[in-house]
Amino acid sequence: MSLILGKEYCRIDNNGRFKFPIALKRQLPSSEDGRFVIRQSIYAECLELWTYASFQEEVEFLQKNLNPYNIEDRKLLRKLTDGNIIELDTNDRLLIPAEQKSCIKNAKDIVLTATGNFIEIWDYDKYTRMNGEETDYASLVNNRLGVNTNSETL
Repeated sequence: MSLILGKEYCRIDNNGRFKFPIALKRQLPSSEDGRFVIRQSIYAECLELWTYASFQEEVEFLQKNLNPYNIEDRKLLRKLTDGNIIELDTNDRLLIPAEQKSCIKNAKDIVLTATGNFIEIWDYDKYTRMNGEETDYASLVNNRLGVNTNSETL
C-alpha cells in the first residue's frame, strides 16, 4: 500500500475535472498506472480517492473479514466497494463522476487531504468549517491511541 501525505487546494473546471497535484503524484509508486477509485466516505461529507492498487488491497481485506452470506456483512461490503474507477488524462486531470460530485455540492474549489492510504476530497467551504470547529486533539490522541500528550511532560 502506498503512503500518501499532504494537503493541496484545487479548482474544478466546468467539466468536473481537477488537476491532480504534482506534489501528490510524485508520491505514487512508479508501479501505479494512473488509475484511481473514488467513493463516497461513510464517515464524512467528502469523497475518498484511492490508488487502484490500494483499493484492491482494501477489497481483499473486506472479503477476508466479511461473510458474504451474512446480510449485514453483504450490505457493508456492497457499500464499501461502491466506487468508480477514474484515470488521469494526458494533462494529469481527474474527472469526478456526476453521482459523486453531488457529495461535494458541485463545489468549484476543493481540498485534497491525504490520510496515508487514500486522499479525502472536500468542498473547500465544508473543509474550512470543519477545521474551524474546536476539537481537543490532544485528548483524542490520548483516548484513542493511549499516548499521553500532556505538554507538561514534554
